[in-house]
Amino acid sequence: MSGLIEVELKAKVSDVDHVRAELERLAPGIDETYHDTYYDLPDETLTARDQELRVRTVTNDSGSRSLLTFKTAPVETASGSRPEHETEMTDPTVADTVLKALGAMELISFRKLCRNHRFEAESRDVLATLVEVPEIEGTYLEVETLAPADDVEAGLGTIRAVLAKLGIGDGDLTTETYTGAVAAARQRNAG
Repeated sequence: MSGLIEVELKAKVSDVDHVRAELERLAPGIDETYHDTYYDLPDETLTARDQELRVRTVTNDSGSRSLLTFKTAPVETASGSRPEHETEMTDPTVADTVLKALGAMELISFRKLCRNHRFEAESRDVLATLVEVPEIEGTYLEVETLAPADDVEAGLGTIRAVLAKLGIGDGDLTTETYTGAVAAARQRNAG
């Protein structure tokens, strides 16, 4: 994915049944469980730079696959769209061992229940994902596409058009991260 920006908007969904039905009309969904582990250096350098280092294992009816992902700081602040560098790997435990040996620490780990829909909109490949995180309340919708740096605004236009077709307005959008929401929920539950 080098050189491409992950252009994405996320919304909290109020009418889940409606959005789910509309997405199924666009493309059949695939249920997948993501197990995400985020890493940082002990001084939280990556967090301070608004960067992310993640190991994700995706499990579905066909089996599982694991990805190592590094996201740099956002290039478009309103949406949080950012360059993403990702590679598939065969053994996530090896990545964990290597990252920790290099001085990284596990920042947070959690599970996401996802239903992924892949389709084309305005000549772009689009991924729309309904997300539930067991530790936080609500259902979220992520809509994303990949674009070169000089095409981010047009990519956002495509995503906004898809969201409008699904009945999602600007007031439903959120930039809250799952990592932040899960950390806050764990802190509340611990106190």
